[in-house]
Amino acid sequence: MLRGVILGIVLGILLVMASVYFYFSTGRAPVAVTDPAMPFEHTLARMGLHAYMDKQPHLEPQVPADEPNFLAGAQVYKQNCAACHGLPGEPKTNIAEGMAPDPPQLFHGKGVTDDEPWETYWTAANGIRMTGMPGFKGRLSDTQLWQVTMLVKGADKISAAVKSALMRNEVPGSPTTLPATSPVNSPGAPIQ
Repeated sequence: MLRGVILGIVLGILLVMASVYFYFSTGRAPVAVTDPAMPFEHTLARMGLHAYMDKQPHLEPQVPADEPNFLAGAQVYKQNCAACHGLPGEPKTNIAEGMAPDPPQLFHGKGVTDDEPWETYWTAANGIRMTGMPGFKGRLSDTQLWQVTMLVKGADKISAAVKSALMRNEVPGSPTTLPATSPVNSPGAPIQ
């Protein structure tokens, strides 16, 4: 009797594995961004992410949540995050519209203001597989990662000066600000 139960369990597991392999190997799995999600895709991804994150060290912020750090974080954010995660008062970019899963718009609604700072820092540093979220560890300094973390953590209470710094049309590496009607910023402008 026990031998039959064990054989049934083993055969059941092999059948599930074969079915999953068949699903993917025959091109039935949705792979385009515009395709609907796979069965249980969001649930399994969220469950795995939360279980993994629970095991990570819960670091304390390494910079204070103050105006100088928000302003420095705004520069880092504009250069590295805004294309996907948006700016205050601006619609989603074409890049964000074309991503699956949708990247959270960090200055619309609650964003990540309800997350613990260590979670946002970990995400910015390490990225999240199969979401389009890159890891910036080794590309940004720890201070920069914490500055952008504190900025988006406090996104619902940033000052007018920080909001203005986020909204300026600056070209990275350029000391000047472009007017809103410059050819670089005009819709339909040729790519240079």
